[in-house]
Amino acid sequence: MKKKILVTGGAGFIGSHIVDGLIERGHDVRVLDSLDPQVHANADGPPKYLNEKAEFIRGDIRNKDDVKKALADIEVLYHEAAAVGVGQSMYMIDHYVDVNSRGAGMVLDQIFNGKNSIEKMIVASSMSIYGKGMYLCENCGAFEGEFRGRKQLEARRWEMTCPGCGKPAQPIATPETKPLAPTSVYAIGKRDHEELFMSLGKAYGMPTVALRYFNVYGPRQSLSNPYTGVAAIFQSNIKNDNPPIIYEDGGQSRDFVDYRDVVSANMLALESSKADYGIFNVGAGKPVSVLDIANTFARLYGKSVEPKIQQKFRQGDIRHCFADISRIRDIGYEPKIGFDRGMSDLVEWGMCENALDLSQKALAELRQRDLVER
Repeated sequence: MKKKILVTGGAGFIGSHIVDGLIERGHDVRVLDSLDPQVHANADGPPKYLNEKAEFIRGDIRNKDDVKKALADIEVLYHEAAAVGVGQSMYMIDHYVDVNSRGAGMVLDQIFNGKNSIEKMIVASSMSIYGKGMYLCENCGAFEGEFRGRKQLEARRWEMTCPGCGKPAQPIATPETKPLAPTSVYAIGKRDHEELFMSLGKAYGMPTVALRYFNVYGPRQSLSNPYTGVAAIFQSNIKNDNPPIIYEDGGQSRDFVDYRDVVSANMLALESSKADYGIFNVGAGKPVSVLDIANTFARLYGKSVEPKIQQKFRQGDIRHCFADISRIRDIGYEPKIGFDRGMSDLVEWGMCENALDLSQKALAELRQRDLVER
């Protein structure tokens, strides 16, 4: 059934692909986006890739009038708008809290206190809210990863050990039932997103779905934003013949999921009543090391750039976290884009994109605040 849908942050990387997916299914789509200069440098209008069939409103989710205008006649909300950047959030504290927590609050305030026709909400959450992933000890069983203290990191003991017997532990898939333990201001804001939307949706009887994205990659990521995901940062490094900077030993792992699978999860959240009031991991369900990501990009770009493994730590970094996707599989999700295909498609797009490598600037800011080991 055709719906009138608002996508906040719909001119961004993930949001714009969701817009495409919705329009392909025949929905009327409106986009609210502030065109943050850190993502959309020198933008005087929406990016060229934004679907021409979408109605575009340039506005801020923290502005009552902008939100009220965007919500008019809307039936479904996708809340994708957020300030993105784990490291940057640790010193631009007020900005990240303002955009991610207060911004979500403003949108919800206008939904539940204003005159509108909203009947369903889908909110973008994040794997970052887990903090540490899950681990398995052969002797003691499964346990939640704990904070790695400075003494452990200074000793270069990167891997997690069992808190019971002290033996090395293996990372295992993280389910939605794991208690949340965010380790950055960004992650706390994404937790706020999820909890605000889910609590109000349940209280007012409005079907709401939270999707916990893992490491999403694909075209339209800003390759000149040094605070975004590792896939974009490494591409910027390599395209400029600079070595990707890797903390610890490069063995830390993440769950890298192709944008097309993320769009599929978002369409499922809209179309399936089984998703209502649910919280779901959205990932590939497989870990990939950070070093493998850097080497894959170097190979696909045909560059002989060797990553620079720091053997140093960054405050708040997670060693391992990848998704248990059994819950979303139960309602029909299945990742279809394998890592090799997804990365090849990403590099094919990236070959033609401009990339200003500002990673050293970002690193200097972290060092100035003692957030990375000197």
